[in-house]
Amino acid sequence: MLNIKRLETTDSNFWPSMKNLLAWDNVSDDSVQSTVKQILSDVRREGDKALLEYTNKFDRMTANDMSVLSIPKERLHEALNGLSDEQRQALEVSAERVQRYHDKQKMESWSYTEDDGTLLGQQVTPLDRVGLYVPGGLAAYPSSVLMNAIPAKVAGVKELIMVVPTPDGQINELVFAAAAITGVDKVFAVGGAQAVAALAYGTESVPQVDKIVGPGNIYVATAKGMVFGTVGIDMIAGPSEILVICDGKTDPDWIAMDLFSQAEHDEDAQPILISPDAEFLDKVQASIERLLGDMERKDIIQVSLNERAALIHVKDIDEAIEVCNYIAPEHLELSVDDPKALLPKIRHAGAIFMGRYTAEALGDYCAGPNHVLPTSRTARFSSALGVYDFQKRSSLIMCSEGGASELGKIASVIARGEGLTAHARSAEYRIKSSD
Repeated sequence: MLNIKRLETTDSNFWPSMKNLLAWDNVSDDSVQSTVKQILSDVRREGDKALLEYTNKFDRMTANDMSVLSIPKERLHEALNGLSDEQRQALEVSAERVQRYHDKQKMESWSYTEDDGTLLGQQVTPLDRVGLYVPGGLAAYPSSVLMNAIPAKVAGVKELIMVVPTPDGQINELVFAAAAITGVDKVFAVGGAQAVAALAYGTESVPQVDKIVGPGNIYVATAKGMVFGTVGIDMIAGPSEILVICDGKTDPDWIAMDLFSQAEHDEDAQPILISPDAEFLDKVQASIERLLGDMERKDIIQVSLNERAALIHVKDIDEAIEVCNYIAPEHLELSVDDPKALLPKIRHAGAIFMGRYTAEALGDYCAGPNHVLPTSRTARFSSALGVYDFQKRSSLIMCSEGGASELGKIASVIARGEGLTAHARSAEYRIKSSD
């Protein structure tokens, strides 16, 4: 039975209700923390031995050594060549679009020279090696390979190491094919916290990386959080979210299916619809009830709708945007006549899908922008994964003799004010005596 929350901004308890609706505790419990900590410690200490033991245990494998879990490039291309023409074309077109979009994000080094000859600038360099975690088994996402590997390659990352679990030896050919298309350098059939540990610390077989990206379950997310500092990570993502702002003129079936498209990910996923048209909210509710029975993942969708969804009635579109900026959604659909007019008012959203024809699902696969997006209100301060996440920026400073003298005077005053005499004297040595 469906019981989707209905909220009215005119209610006195609306904002407290919103806060409760959005509340999400993505912190793992003590048992998960303890398990992950032990796995990380074991893999760090014992390398391949621990990695094999945990892989055999959790993924029900019987690997005797890491050569069994190391996937040769020939196997990746075999998967690609074994696809139907339709599947291969879909992957290749998607990859081309994602690359074209991310090509525009690449940052270049720059510098400028001041009048006294002092050079200042920024040198942009790619990371050396990145680890890509890809979910495996039934939850296999070739799109995740494209969205993580392509911006890394565009950035110029020299080596990309992919880990993907194959529970019970179950291989997803599309994932392997996507790895072939994107030029992943090495692939290992390992997953879970043990794979994160292998990437973070390195083993005899798995190279240590500089950054780990890609989605995973609570054990993977917890492990990424624990190894952060030893390596970089992209983010610790919560459940998927979609917020639709609609003026009431879009086909309610379309909106219902857009909400389903995120709800089917996970029972904890959050679909929200906001409209100033109360009658339209009723129509979407009716569409939801009528269409749900045909969904293959209807049980998951129903839990998501009952536990975390909401239909919100606002007085006008401006108020809808106010609520939207508070929610800071991962995915935002502006299903209105003139979505571009609303853009200046949208301050917080991971990705914005504009117009009635732009389904969020297009962004998941082939539109071009990255589908790795901030969740759980983190769009207030973070952005979509991009090429810039795989590049580092080093400041460049080269003082001329005159520049060092003038800057030294300023630095000396500030350093002595901070009580740092060595700082001051280091700068003062370079002050020209004639000044």
